[in-house]
Amino acid sequence: MEATSPLSLQENQTPQMSSPKPFKKSFVASLMEAAALRTPSFKEDTYFISHLKNSEKRALLELKDKLMSAHGPDSMWGIPLLGNADERADVILLKFLRARDFKVQDALTMLLKCLAWRKEFGADVVLEEEYLGFKELEGVVAYMHGYDREGHPVCYNAYGVFKDKEMYERVFGDDEKLKKFLRWRVQVLERGIKLLQFKPGGVNSIIQVTDLKDMPKRELREASNHILSLFQDNYPEMVARKIFVNVPWYFSLLYSVFSPFLTQRTKSKFVISKEGNVAETLYKFIRPEDIPVQYGGLSRPSDKLMNGSPPKPASEFTVKGGEKVNIQIEGIEAGATITWDIVVGGWELEYSAEFVPNAEASYTVAVEKQRRVAADEEAIHNSYVAGEAGKLVLSVDNSASRKRKVAAYRYIVRKSAASII
Repeated sequence: MEATSPLSLQENQTPQMSSPKPFKKSFVASLMEAAALRTPSFKEDTYFISHLKNSEKRALLELKDKLMSAHGPDSMWGIPLLGNADERADVILLKFLRARDFKVQDALTMLLKCLAWRKEFGADVVLEEEYLGFKELEGVVAYMHGYDREGHPVCYNAYGVFKDKEMYERVFGDDEKLKKFLRWRVQVLERGIKLLQFKPGGVNSIIQVTDLKDMPKRELREASNHILSLFQDNYPEMVARKIFVNVPWYFSLLYSVFSPFLTQRTKSKFVISKEGNVAETLYKFIRPEDIPVQYGGLSRPSDKLMNGSPPKPASEFTVKGGEKVNIQIEGIEAGATITWDIVVGGWELEYSAEFVPNAEASYTVAVEKQRRVAADEEAIHNSYVAGEAGKLVLSVDNSASRKRKVAAYRYIVRKSAASII
C-alpha cells in the first residue's frame, strides 16, 4: 500500500519526509562514495589579514617587496598589485602564495610568469572580443550560469558534444584551431572572474561543474592538458569547489590511482557524483532555480530576468521510495492563470496535474494526464487558466521505486484583468 503525502500549499512550504530504507549498494556505488568522501570538504579562505599566521603575514610582506624589486608596480584584473594599500591586491597575492604553500620565491616566480602570459596572451582584452568563432559552443560546452548557495559564480563544462568526429575536427582539427579554442575558453573563465569581489570575506572564487557524460577522453587529452596547465599556472585558487557529474565507473579507479599525487587541499575541493545522482548532488550546493534544466534544475536559457531581478525561488522537497506526494496550490480565483515548474531528480515516476474546483457540483479537470516521466526528461513547465475558483494539485508518485529523490517546484498566480479592476 502506497504512502501518500499531501502538501496543502501555503507558498514556499517544504514537506518534512523521512529517508527511505537503506538498500544494498553496488560495488561501483561504494567505490564512488569512497572517492567522494575520501577527504573533508574544502573550507574557503576568508582572506582577512588578521586570520593569517605570523609566518603567512611575513610572507605576504616579503612577496610585495620582491615584486617591487623584480618587476615594479603592475596590475591584474584591473587591480594595482603594489603602491597604495589595497585589500583587493592582498587577496590576489595570497592566492599565489597559497598555490605555492607560502614559499615566497616560488610564488613570485609564478606571479611574474602569469603577468607575462597575460600580457602576451592579451587576457585583459579578451572580454572585448565579441566573436571568436564558437557561437555554437556558447551555453553548451563551457558557460557561466547562476550562483551557488554562497554566492559563487558557477561555470559548467561539458565536452560530450565532441564525441561527434565532425564537431571535434571543426574545433580541434589543427594547432591554430586549438589555440583559438583556448582563447575562447579563457574568455569564459574571465567572465566568471569579473563577477568576483576580491575582498576579504567576499566571494573570491568560482564553482566548476564538469559533466563527464560521453566525453571522448583520448581525443580530448591534448586539449584537456592545455586547459588544465593554463588554468593552474595563471588562475591559482580561483576554484572553491570542483563538482564532477555523470561520472563513469572507471573515473573512481583513476581517481584512486592519481589521488596520492594530489594535495590534501586540492582533493578537499572535489565532489564526485555518478550518473543518476546529478540533481541530488547539485542541490546541496546550488538552488534548483539556478541549476540548468538538463541537470535537474528549473533554469532555462529562454528565462529572462525581469528588471534585473533574480529568478523566482523554488521550494524543495524529497519523495521517498514507495511514496506519493500531492502538492496542493490553493486559493486560485476564477479567471486567474497559474504557471508552474516542477522537477524531480532522475524522475522515473508517475506525474499528473489536476484542477479541483471549490464548488461541490463541479468536476475535477485533468490538466495533465498521469504519465510516467523518463529519467532524462527536464523540468515540466505549464500554465492553466482557472474557469472557476479552486486549487491545482500536482502529483508525483514514486510508489514503484525504493529510491529517495530530490524535487523542486515553483509557481505564480496572475489574477485576471477583470478581477483586478
